[in-house]
Amino acid sequence: MNPLIAIAQIDSTVGNLEKNIAHHITFVKKAIAKKAQIIVFPELSLTGYSIKDLNWDLALRAEPNSYFTDLLTLSKKITIIAGGVEEADNYGIYNSAFVFEDGKIYSAHRKNYPPTYGMFEEMRYFSQGKDVRVFKSKHGNLGILICEDMWHMSLPYILAHEGADVIISLTASPTRISGASNELTTAAVNHEQHRAYARLLSTYIVFVNRVGFEDGVNFWGGSQIVGPNGDAVAKAKLFEEDLITASIDGNEIRRARRFSRHFVDDSPEFTIQQLKNSLKRNT
Repeated sequence: MNPLIAIAQIDSTVGNLEKNIAHHITFVKKAIAKKAQIIVFPELSLTGYSIKDLNWDLALRAEPNSYFTDLLTLSKKITIIAGGVEEADNYGIYNSAFVFEDGKIYSAHRKNYPPTYGMFEEMRYFSQGKDVRVFKSKHGNLGILICEDMWHMSLPYILAHEGADVIISLTASPTRISGASNELTTAAVNHEQHRAYARLLSTYIVFVNRVGFEDGVNFWGGSQIVGPNGDAVAKAKLFEEDLITASIDGNEIRRARRFSRHFVDDSPEFTIQQLKNSLKRNT
């Protein structure tokens, strides 16, 4: 399959589920009009990022409810991936990615590495996800991560070896200005990372970042879809809402892996054994 995937680079309102869902629906309908089969929204797109102690009030189960009715209906036409706050069966609260597909909802990923350093304090409000695995969509194998997860190379590596056709990062990356360059350093660093992952893993990287302001924090957007050769095939605007699309072409993955066999020849078994040896030497 070669699905057309849409990135919805949006702003969200802190704590207002109804308003945010209505905004999602607007972009979902635009993506359907463009004949996209998948649409992806940023991290915590349903709730806003700086929710802090609102996390309990905003947490939802991955099951049908009155908030999700319209999204579930639309998911019969397009697969929807959105970020939200999830309550687990044990009542833990997670920064999660929900997938709506064919009228059903799934908890596709719980953020493994909620950051708590610098300006971030997610571990105060969220539990830590304990698993990473491919989501088997009707459109192919989707590897879904959330923001900080992409900075831990083991996670995209695992997803690629599990057969992910595309690795999707739901992100809320704040703007950081540094140095004398006119280039947005945060964007340059993130985009460089995406190109490297795409080339090393010979897979598509879909990066969907949000825009807007929350509590004095600005989010820079710059979402992009990077092909398995490391070239960006679609780019969104900086600092503005946007909707971009690109096809996930299985032939491009095949071409990348045949042209340069580094990923095909990679040995996870060797990696596991060497990590075990390293852990023994350092304990």
